[in-house]
Amino acid sequence: MTNSLASRPDLQSRADWLLKARPEQLAPDGQWLVWMMQAGRGFGKTRGGAEWAKWEGLRAPNRRIHIVAPTYSDARDTCIEGDSGLLSVLPDDCIDTWNRSLGELFLTNGSRYKLFAAEEPNRLRGPQCHAAWCDELSSWRYEDAWDQLLFGLRLGDDPRVCVTTTPKPNPLTRRILKDKATVITRGSTFDNAANLAATALTQLRQKYEGTRLGRQELYAELLEDVPGALWTWDMIRAAQLKETPPIEAMRRIVIGVDPSGSDGETGDRQGIVGAGVCKALGHGHVLANKTMRGSPDEWGKEAVRLYDELKADCIVAERNFGGEMVRHVIQTVRKNVPVKLVTASRGKTVRAEPVAALYEQGRVSHLAPFGRMDEQMTLFTSDGFQGEGSPDDVDALVWALTELMLTGEVTRLRPVKLG
Repeated sequence: MTNSLASRPDLQSRADWLLKARPEQLAPDGQWLVWMMQAGRGFGKTRGGAEWAKWEGLRAPNRRIHIVAPTYSDARDTCIEGDSGLLSVLPDDCIDTWNRSLGELFLTNGSRYKLFAAEEPNRLRGPQCHAAWCDELSSWRYEDAWDQLLFGLRLGDDPRVCVTTTPKPNPLTRRILKDKATVITRGSTFDNAANLAATALTQLRQKYEGTRLGRQELYAELLEDVPGALWTWDMIRAAQLKETPPIEAMRRIVIGVDPSGSDGETGDRQGIVGAGVCKALGHGHVLANKTMRGSPDEWGKEAVRLYDELKADCIVAERNFGGEMVRHVIQTVRKNVPVKLVTASRGKTVRAEPVAALYEQGRVSHLAPFGRMDEQMTLFTSDGFQGEGSPDDVDALVWALTELMLTGEVTRLRPVKLG
């Protein structure tokens, strides 16, 4: 038996993993379509997913496996080239070529792994596969990426998907967890204590034990709505289900900007959100979220880029960090971009409450799920923001919708493009 394994690096690698893995890192027995490994940071999800995907490619020739992560760089840097990625677990003798620019990994048996970014769901239209590994699915921006993946999961007799994620209470995660075709494995960061630094585990316990963030990120709990939240997941889901008209049908479009004192490397992000209000019913539409962390030149260029993309009327920004700083940053990028500065005379919660009321009334729609912004909204309560750091995305959203729907000022009509 030993000699047989020595001549088969694929079988030897598989046997080594079965001996080393914890039971919860191994795919469950029986018939299933989706295996969701719902676990905390450092649990070993990536290793478990990589080992599963490895065997899916090795167990038969000419198989097609899709690897989907929030972004292309996530798929490449974590799922393929990471410390626990495919290149680290596949036997060298089984690897043919790794094309980094194309995102294609070929095995000597003809099997191919193809990388996809969940932020580009249309790229998943058409390609077929025998199996798929979906990493950090709770951070995917578009639900359509999951649907398009499943449409292409149609090769072979038993197509399957492995999902590795720290859960977040967004609609896609809830939907998959409720599906009868999903088998769930749960675990915490501390299940992998033998492979993690004791000092790091102590610090994590001291800082996050008993907190909502710790329950989610360490113990992989799918948290329900925060008590007293101004926005609930049901409200956000309802906003995403409404149709958004083309920008030509908007009475007005603005770009909300929430600046920060960040140096571009650390600190808070700069909120950049585009929104419009339609001519007929005065309904608000959140069109884009380009919140980022960058230097003044970088976020200024991003704000002007979105202003051009949406054909906006003006940029609305909070007057802080030196009063005219925002106007200076924007008009350094382009001098003639109109900038309206507003003063934060009231606290964040007071400013956010009337905007949340618009959602309760069904008067706002979202063009798509907005990931981090959606999560920030559900952490805003009457007692303030309950999340980590500053709610930059929501601050920019509030500035934009306040300007469009709550100031009461008479606004010009945008021209309708005919023909």
